[in-house]
Amino acid sequence: MPTAILTGPPVPGSSLEGDLRSLGFDVRTAAGAAEAETLLAGVPGEDRVALVDTRFVGHVHALRLGLTDPRFPLSAIPGAVTAQRSGRQALTRAMARENSASAQGAGNGTLVEGLPDRVTAALDTDVHRPELGSLVAAVPADPQVRNEARQAVAAVDEEAVRLRSAVKARDGFFTTFCVSPYSRHLARWCARRGLTPNQVTTASLLTALVAAGCAATGTRAGYVAAGVLLLASFVLDCADGQLARYSLQYSTLGAWLDATFDRAKEYAFYAGLALGAARDGDDVWALALGAIILQSCRHVIDFSFAEGRAGSAGGPAAALSGRLDRVGWTVWVRRMIVLPIGERWALIAVLTAVTTPRVTFWVLLAGCAFAAAYTTAGRVLRSVRRPATDGDGAARAARALADLADGGPLSELAHRFRARGGVAAAALGAVLVTGSALVWGAGWQTVLAALAYVICSAAAVGRPLTGRLDWLVPPLFRAAEYGTVLVLAADAEVNGALPAAYGLVSAVAYHHYDTVYRIRGDAGAPPRALVRAIGGHEGRTLAVAVLAAVLTASGFTVALTALAVAVALVVLAESIRFWVAAHQGDAPAVHDEGEPA
Repeated sequence: MPTAILTGPPVPGSSLEGDLRSLGFDVRTAAGAAEAETLLAGVPGEDRVALVDTRFVGHVHALRLGLTDPRFPLSAIPGAVTAQRSGRQALTRAMARENSASAQGAGNGTLVEGLPDRVTAALDTDVHRPELGSLVAAVPADPQVRNEARQAVAAVDEEAVRLRSAVKARDGFFTTFCVSPYSRHLARWCARRGLTPNQVTTASLLTALVAAGCAATGTRAGYVAAGVLLLASFVLDCADGQLARYSLQYSTLGAWLDATFDRAKEYAFYAGLALGAARDGDDVWALALGAIILQSCRHVIDFSFAEGRAGSAGGPAAALSGRLDRVGWTVWVRRMIVLPIGERWALIAVLTAVTTPRVTFWVLLAGCAFAAAYTTAGRVLRSVRRPATDGDGAARAARALADLADGGPLSELAHRFRARGGVAAAALGAVLVTGSALVWGAGWQTVLAALAYVICSAAAVGRPLTGRLDWLVPPLFRAAEYGTVLVLAADAEVNGALPAAYGLVSAVAYHHYDTVYRIRGDAGAPPRALVRAIGGHEGRTLAVAVLAAVLTASGFTVALTALAVAVALVVLAESIRFWVAAHQGDAPAVHDEGEPA
């Protein structure tokens, strides 16, 4: 149980102790600085502890923001400072230094005044200071100032501020204007009934799976129900993050579930549409697979650019973007045309309800292709106008891009060729293997092209990925691997080949997303043993090319299915083990706002 240590003489009429108890703190009082240090030492090391000045006047939500956010080891607001387990040693050292420096003071009664702020100033590490906005957090020195502070507290609608802050600061047009105005009230309703963000996330997943099942019926009533349920799932998806912000219930496991379930919902719904179309005699599995390939490649472009060019904002493209930002309506237009998740799901839901799966997929592919071209072109322009990064930032970016590349044992062996190709080698390999699959299909030509792809892949990562356009290397690898699987499965022309390919790409894409979430959570990349076990991108591409060449079409379908099941089992087992262990091990909480797409 967290403990709050009140320092200083009691203040008549103060509600501070009750406010702290409402936030879950066990409240103790220290009359002097020495007693405060003793009480601090007595709090179990795994528990959160806070020092709070008895003269504090402010909103309860200001205390909540300053003292309960699980993402930061140390946090402070005027009159209060808190530490989680990982920050306890720093807080203890600061307390000891402050008491030692004040040992010549007038005595404990005097030294205890303002103790939390003095301890905060004595901390020798970073301290999070939340943005309070219009919320009040003050330590009045006399009755008149205290009265003014209380009047300032009464003048602000704390609940309205809390509701506004529950909404993501930057979001798409559809989410901002069509969902968040009421989903934040749903989040508050959930908070008041003790529901957790993870429970709401799970409800969103289940709703989307039911929507996929409705779409799979292939009936108009099923499609209408699927569209309505998909929108309901998205409302819940918004509410889980808003609930986390409203109640500060952030967690590593929650961030992973939220991100993972988003992909699971989308992929399951695409599969439901494909199954529904098949009931009507229309085969759209290739379009469904193309949709997840395009969306996955869009996301890896987002992730790779963020890692490889962090902080780069110069050049004419950035200057133009800055000028457009000053014209309000262009901000929303540019957010809409990149089809973020809100606009994308609304589009899918409406088209599912009123058209056919084939029309839905073609419109979705066209919209996502335009969005990908728009965002990628802008990022390329920004990159070529800026010098490559150097120093610690370059080293970190290179490591992240190498991890996102997902090179396996074949790429490691091919490093002996000592080639250094970067993005050019990655592009050449991608063109060779996908082009060969398109032209020759399953055959020895594609196998040779896949071997060339292995060599090009090794050359691409043969040096640190610090070049201006090296952030394009992981997206090129994704496009090559996923595209080759799609083309060869379509070339088989037997029932089941494309659904098997859909399953394989979904499993591999999950592994790639999991890699991103680990890097974003500062947890490092998946273990090399896992990457080697599933072959790396180049090993899987070569394996699929060989299987297509040596097996019959029906045998190739069985092999794709077996490969999909094997990859899914391995990556899911390791991913679940890692994230559950991180959660149980009290890893720092993560709340990644991520990309709106």
